[in-house]
Amino acid sequence: MKRDIQKEHAQSCDMLHHHDELVERVVHEMPPEEDLYDLADFFKVFADTTRIKILYVLLKQEMCVCDIAQTLEMTQSAISHQLRILKQMDLVKNRRDGKIIYYSLADNHIVSILSQGMDHINE
Repeated sequence: MKRDIQKEHAQSCDMLHHHDELVERVVHEMPPEEDLYDLADFFKVFADTTRIKILYVLLKQEMCVCDIAQTLEMTQSAISHQLRILKQMDLVKNRRDGKIIYYSLADNHIVSILSQGMDHINE
């Protein structure tokens, strides 16, 4: 109980004062509200384990839906659904080779995000 009170106390100011210059600078540097919503939506995509698995597969190798499904022991339908979401968020891209569509990560930013996320949880 004492620890909860300490945590609660640590999250509030004892004195009512403002650091006006600091607040003004940070407010001025904040991205537009729409950009923050887009960023939140971007990170929501990473909140699904299946999508993370697909991204890690594609981190290692470009693959078609059939191969991704076999690798993850899932149905092609489930993989296709998640790939559609990943493609809409510009996390994956595809290319056609005859009748086969191959998927890969959209760019190196995705590699960095996955790598940094894994580094963070393994610290």
